Amino acid sequence: MKSVVAIRHVTFEDLGIFEPILEEFGYRIRYLDPGQLGSDALEALDVASPELMVVLGAPIGANDDALYPFLGAELDVIRHRLDSGRPLLGICLGAQLIARAMGGRVFPMPEKEIGFSDVYLTREGQEGPLRHIGNPDVVLHWHGDMFETPPGATRLAYSHPCSHQAFAVGEQVLGLQFHLEVDPGSIEPWLIGHAAELAVAEIDPVELRDRAQRHGEGLKQRGQQVLREWLTNAEAAYGIE
Repeated sequence: MKSVVAIRHVTFEDLGIFEPILEEFGYRIRYLDPGQLGSDALEALDVASPELMVVLGAPIGANDDALYPFLGAELDVIRHRLDSGRPLLGICLGAQLIARAMGGRVFPMPEKEIGFSDVYLTREGQEGPLRHIGNPDVVLHWHGDMFETPPGATRLAYSHPCSHQAFAVGEQVLGLQFHLEVDPGSIEPWLIGHAAELAVAEIDPVELRDRAQRHGEGLKQRGQQVLREWLTNAEAAYGIE
């Protein structure tokens, strides 16, 4: 059976609507939680073994090694995974860490981008799996930092506040700043887990909840279509059956 290792930093930022698609493709899902298990769990990981690796988001920064020492070990895991040539998906913090591992910059935005708003696709983005989300299309944003598309990668998407929203390296790597994996119908844990952040940013959780309900089903369908196509392409490119 194929396996996917998902590096998860907080329990509610999980694979979400991607889980049933991964199961549909025959993947056994294993979560690895470095915030609970520490750097040792990352250092013990056989990086090249799983057919797929996913690095998920978190309310910490990709440059916060001094505050969260496991991030150094996580960057090493990502570098080795990149070297292995096997498929790697990064979401939010995960995409930022991949960008950093590849030599790209990660830096603070003037203001956080949180909520449901448009993302736009580049020409290259319109030609790949992201074409399923439309151009433009409403997605969930939840970040205060942004990555610079790293050397050797192709920029796929942008928004007005954030000029680098997605990148790819061939069929192997996909980095998404926005959150296609979140189930808008189950956004309550996000509103609770990020309550302090929302309060500081003066963002109304009631409005976020309402917009999640309004856009939910369409977002779910389009997000799952993106993952299906990306997985199909990645498996074909790397001989995964």
